[in-house]
Amino acid sequence: MELNIVSAVFLGLVQGFTEWLPISSSGHLVVVQSLLGIDVPPEFDIAIMAGTTLALVIYFRERILALMRGLLEQKRESVDYFIMIALAGIFTAIIGFSGKKFFKGLFGEPVIVSLLIVVTGIFLLIASRAKGSGKLNPKKASLIGIAQGIAVAPGISRSGSTIGTAMLLGVKPKDAAVFSFLIGAPAMAIASTIEFLGAEGAGAGFPELAAGTAAAFIAGYIGIGFFMKILEQGKLKWFGYYCILAGLAFASLFALK
Repeated sequence: MELNIVSAVFLGLVQGFTEWLPISSSGHLVVVQSLLGIDVPPEFDIAIMAGTTLALVIYFRERILALMRGLLEQKRESVDYFIMIALAGIFTAIIGFSGKKFFKGLFGEPVIVSLLIVVTGIFLLIASRAKGSGKLNPKKASLIGIAQGIAVAPGISRSGSTIGTAMLLGVKPKDAAVFSFLIGAPAMAIASTIEFLGAEGAGAGFPELAAGTAAAFIAGYIGIGFFMKILEQGKLKWFGYYCILAGLAFASLFALK
């Protein structure tokens, strides 16, 4: 089925709402597109990713501006935080680029993707037991970056893997979430740029791109707020249970096709 306004909005909502939740947006998109038989051109994926990234920037605008001011004023805390973001990004790039071919091949394997969503759920249940009260440091940031690189695989949640890893390393849940989101924005921007440069031809019209991007932005903004409230309540395990049940359900559907 070709992409139209209705399917563009639907996919934008799925991408936007799930992107910042620890349930793997890429995994859900693979499942939804496979079940509905929607043929999605590369530029559409780029557009909706831009929408969710913009939602993140606006949601955390005060934190981002404070970090930028701190860097300009050469405040030690801001400089150290920026260095940790850079370290995470470097390790993400190393893992992501080295495994790009393998990870990309998984997008055509919905059953495997479904099972990887289950893996994400199990990891979240383990991480939810952590009682973190410590702070970030360069070593922890590097390990979180490695987790983000592994999450290039569809079905492995980027936010789930990074937040969960940070919590297992003793970082406070809220601090883990903010760091995860801030390292996610540049990672997504770089990934979008690479996809854009590698895209061939045009398969989506402006109305579909605009509708999908707007839907992703709105859903993304709502999704971030929703997740932060759940995390503050100490209920990360809810997402773990969801991933296990959803992943098994998706795998069963594809196995029966």
